[in-house]
Amino acid sequence: MPTNNIRKAIIPAAGFGTRLFPATKIVKKELFPIIDRDGRVKPIIQLIVEEALSAGIEEIGIVVQECDIEIFANFFKTLPKSELFNKLSPENQEYSQYLQDLGERVTFLTQTEQEGYGHAVYCAKEWVNDQPFMLLLGDHVYASETETSCAGQILAVYQQFQQSAIGLTIMSSEIIHKAGCVTGVWQDSDSILSVTEIYEKPDLEYARQHLRVERLAAEQFLGIFGIYILTPKIFDILAETINQNIRQKGEFQLTSCLEILRQEEGMTGYLVKGQYFDTGMPQFYRQTIIDFPSLSR
Repeated sequence: MPTNNIRKAIIPAAGFGTRLFPATKIVKKELFPIIDRDGRVKPIIQLIVEEALSAGIEEIGIVVQECDIEIFANFFKTLPKSELFNKLSPENQEYSQYLQDLGERVTFLTQTEQEGYGHAVYCAKEWVNDQPFMLLLGDHVYASETETSCAGQILAVYQQFQQSAIGLTIMSSEIIHKAGCVTGVWQDSDSILSVTEIYEKPDLEYARQHLRVERLAAEQFLGIFGIYILTPKIFDILAETINQNIRQKGEFQLTSCLEILRQEEGMTGYLVKGQYFDTGMPQFYRQTIIDFPSLSR
């Protein structure tokens, strides 16, 4: 197997969280709490950082608004004040040091203007430094159905094919208009896909005509899971999109640039053996709180 040269991961976390307003007026959505499967109450961003590290990632770049750096830094890089720290159990005092250790892996990158998901990724260009990297959505958490984490599974696909890899999940027709959708040709199994099109939030008629995938049941499609391994070519494509001011719904989007990347370099899709949990909308966040802690590791 090729040597793992994926050292860095990007987590965009600079959005306003408008769908979770008014709670996001005071708490960043990436800091909303979830009870993990070990019983600890963790902010969403910690679960995503741990997901990346589970795949062997060494450094995490979290893209935030400049005014929010202190909030995230207080969590990852600062011990509780002494009066609170002394009230913690010995176990939680030790856990506070674990959070400090996580923080040593974390770098904060700034997005000065909220210009869309693609723009947030582009803000990490200099930090990535012309290397392939992992990208994880800032409002999804993941549970693997195997001993290998979801991020680790996608990384293994990149190592095998040495081209950009995108995690996939089966989605019903009822929700496909809310997600990126992928089609392609299955390779030697029902989990590896040679991607032939990526399309952002298709209406159902378009999906039926253009995005059907062999072997899936009727009214089932392949949606984007929320974890990617991308080559640095994506930054060139994003730069051109930004320089030419090509926007979708007023913002610079990632999915259309992923389609260009696919056309230029090829892309492998992988049907992840695991579940994603979207915490970015109230009804999905509520379901995550219910379902996520009960899943076995």
